[in-house]
Amino acid sequence: MSDNTKLTDVVMPQLAESLVSATIGKWLKQPGDRVEEYEPICDLITDKVNAELPSTVEGTLVELLAEEGQVISVGEVIARIAVAGAAGSSAPAAGTAPQAAAAPAPTTPAAPVRPAALAPSAADAPMRSRYSPAVQTLAAEHRIDLAAVPGTGLGGRITRKDVLAYLENGGAAAVQSVPAHPGAAGAGQAGRPVPEAQQQPALQAIQAEAQEQLEPVRNSGLHLSESPRIPTIEVEGGLGSSSEYLIDVTPIRNTIATRMRQSVSEIPHAWTMIEVDVTNLVILRNKVKDEFKRKEGINLTYLAFMMKAVVSAIKDYPIMNSVWAVDKIIVKRDINIALAVGTEDSVMTPVIKKADQKNIAGLAREIDELAQKTREGKLRLDDMQGGTFTVNNTGSFGSILSYPIINYPQAAILTFESIVKKPVVINDMIAVRSMANICLSLDHRILDGVICGRFLQRVKDNLESYTPDTKIY
Repeated sequence: MSDNTKLTDVVMPQLAESLVSATIGKWLKQPGDRVEEYEPICDLITDKVNAELPSTVEGTLVELLAEEGQVISVGEVIARIAVAGAAGSSAPAAGTAPQAAAAPAPTTPAAPVRPAALAPSAADAPMRSRYSPAVQTLAAEHRIDLAAVPGTGLGGRITRKDVLAYLENGGAAAVQSVPAHPGAAGAGQAGRPVPEAQQQPALQAIQAEAQEQLEPVRNSGLHLSESPRIPTIEVEGGLGSSSEYLIDVTPIRNTIATRMRQSVSEIPHAWTMIEVDVTNLVILRNKVKDEFKRKEGINLTYLAFMMKAVVSAIKDYPIMNSVWAVDKIIVKRDINIALAVGTEDSVMTPVIKKADQKNIAGLAREIDELAQKTREGKLRLDDMQGGTFTVNNTGSFGSILSYPIINYPQAAILTFESIVKKPVVINDMIAVRSMANICLSLDHRILDGVICGRFLQRVKDNLESYTPDTKIY
């Protein structure tokens, strides 16, 4: 280290007032790697949200003081970065805007120990198959086969910068490519082909599953706007056997499992379902969606209309917006709708605050924004807090019937199923109508069949009352 290079401590930030620790999910940088200001260096996981920790300085990562999966208290040092010509300082707590280093950034960057042009070791190769939500979104927008993109991140991981560089080069990447993991493309040592029969069955299955993501999804519903995201499986062991392989439980998956177990064990679940005729809603959306897309730049989904119907029903039956508190039931005044959003490896529930004060267009904008932030890993803790009732959209996967688990400690969760054209009887005549099921899971300590039946009937009435003249603003 040169005389004018100082070490800067990176400390675990306080992600929220109520949180005293966080888990290191994955290190995105390794000792010797060059780190740009604001560039993420690791994934942090709490029981609320999964977020990236950005560097507040520019330099070279020299030391990691915490392991992946380790729970670190707020204020503890987790890494050190060598900064040329800057005094050592600690990273600010999360939730505040990152500040630049006190001294100017070095004009000559310190050379990292492992240049970007060098491929990672074979032991790191499986990292290449791990794609962040931001990378997957970018690749989907530009129809890029990620197998052809060179990765310069840890273990050959493809970063957003790699995808952008690939696009700038016209889709023909530079020679700084990173070999895929063994067996992924039938390649062996020194680039010599390996017979397909010798490829490991588990990795063949993963490759086939990844290929399926590129193919169009067939579905009988009317509102599947994008292909459902399929998890990327990282094989950790058991490759020698063709009958099974192992998958590590990630910290965020462990948190989801804990919360689901808590919900099922503490809340006496019951559920009910009702069928809704949404023919007029389909006509209304088809009438306004193109103009809305031109005006707002986002898609107008059925979920915005359905959420408006739910919010209006909650205003009529406020007991649905409550939590159990042992000796009393707490009814929330604000209607904050939690929206279940699936990523490739988890489900998050960001919150639309005071949803009852928003029109259909406003709900559509909030839904799009929160969904994008979730899939790009940009959710803040404030986005995840304060939910009073949860809405899910399992119909986006073509589901027609499901039993949702309540988002603890709320009183209920409602899910919308796929809109399907079916023959129905109207005035003793058969007609083809667009029909959908809505399913409600309820906390039977707070809610009973009568009140939930009336609530669902009100949601049904609201949905069926849409007409081609309904205003969305």
